[in-house]
This record gives sequence, C-alpha cells and structure tokens, in this order.
Amino acid sequence: MNTRLFTWVDKKFRETDKTQIFRTKNIRLIPEIANRRGGKISYAEWAHVIGIFQTIIYQTLENKTGNNILDIGCGTGLLGIAAEPFTADGGTYTGVDVMADDINFCKGNFKANNYKFVHFDVANPSYAEKQSKALTQWPIESDSQNLVTALSVWTHLSEPDAIFYFNEIARVLKKGQKAIITFFYMDDAYTKSLPIRNDEAGRFHNTNQKSWIYDISAYGSKNWFTTAWAKNPEDAIGITPAGLHILLESSGLKLVQYYPGNWKEYPGIFFQDVMIFEK
Repeated sequence: MNTRLFTWVDKKFRETDKTQIFRTKNIRLIPEIANRRGGKISYAEWAHVIGIFQTIIYQTLENKTGNNILDIGCGTGLLGIAAEPFTADGGTYTGVDVMADDINFCKGNFKANNYKFVHFDVANPSYAEKQSKALTQWPIESDSQNLVTALSVWTHLSEPDAIFYFNEIARVLKKGQKAIITFFYMDDAYTKSLPIRNDEAGRFHNTNQKSWIYDISAYGSKNWFTTAWAKNPEDAIGITPAGLHILLESSGLKLVQYYPGNWKEYPGIFFQDVMIFEK
C-alpha cells in the first residue's frame, strides 16, 4: 500500500465527503487515517461500526438523551462518536484509555464541553507495557453511569484483570443500568465452527478464519485462552462459558442480551460477540 498516496486521498475524500453528510451528523468526527485505529482503519468501516453501535446504544438505553456514558478503552473515539446523540440535554461522555497518545488525540478532536477523556495509567502487555501493573479502580464515581461501553477491551484482558474490571462495571453503573461489552466467546457456536474453518478469509468477515482459534491457555487459566499467533496472551483473548459465569458471579451483573459475532463463521451484527449486561 502506498501510505503517502492513501493519506492524501483520504484527506481529500474526507474534506469533500463532509460537505455531503446530510442525515448522519456525528460521523463528521471520524478522524484522519493516521488516527483511525482499533483494528480498523477504513473510513467506510469506521462509519459502519459507528452505525452498528449507535443502534445498539439506542436499543439499550431507556432514556435516549441526558445519559452519562463511560467508554472504557475509548481509543481514538469510535464509540465516542456513536454515543454523541445520547449525551445531549445534560448528559456526559467519559472516555478512558491506557494509551496516552489516544487520549491526547481525543482531547483535540472532541470539542463538546460534556466530553472528557482520561488517561488510565495501568499496564497492559499489548498496549501499555511500562505503566503501573497494579489493579486500580477507574477514576469514576460509584453508581454514576447510565451506560458503560467497552469495544474490544475484554478481548485483551487476562483472567485477573478481566474479573477485577468487570467488577468495576458494576461499581460505576447506576442500579438498573446497562453495559455493552464485546468478547470472543467460546460457546457452542464457536465449537461448531472449528471443523468448517480453513486457511482463507472468513465467510462473513475479512480476516483469516484460523486466526481466531483459541486453543492456548492464557497464563495457565482454564477459561481464558489465546491464539497461536499472539506474542502476548493479551493480543487476543477468548473466554469460555465458565469464564463468563465467573464474571457474572463475581460482579453480580446479569446478561440480558447476546449478539453472536461473525468471527464464528456465522452471520452476526458485528465481528466480535456483543453482550449487554444489567446491574
């Protein structure tokens, strides 16, 4: 790929495309290619995923405006864009991430007064290896949030981290409110997909089918697994149904909706599994 040419074309395209956005106001915030991360860089794919999660957020929230939304692993703001309509009329959005560069970018890209971005100085072997290794509460008040979102965060957490921070979801949510979290969930649908996988792009996604086989224990866990290609287990983490049960038992959260992902070689609304939890 000619990176310089792609960057130039992307800049000119976005400048022109913004003049043609008539009905989807918030996608004006999609950043330039250098700041589109999170496993996807295409402008079209960012817009696609924003639309998916804007729909899920709408379906999940009881009140459609005035919500306090906490986005864990906010990256460069993909779900911050999806969440924008639902923070109108007195709501707030708080994006938290272990990557300081992403937080600094978001502070410059999102100008709304009700948007706040926080660098979380905690280590992750795949994304922030040199930061503090202590399990630390999020800098968020208890019982304060209407919604917690985390797009591809628990897919990068070891068992101890996954349990600790799942309990944090329960701590910060108001009673009766919900969280939208994505996983690689190793349920029966995943098991049934293994015999049909081959060394080609997926039937319903565009990555290699064999990349998403979770057959190596992550740090000796019985329920958290990683892939053969991962340099660190946290590069890609899958959890078993027993692992999900541990998260639910520890946190007291309840699973209320499950959308299987198309990484399992079956049609899905998104690549990863999307789960909705309620406090």
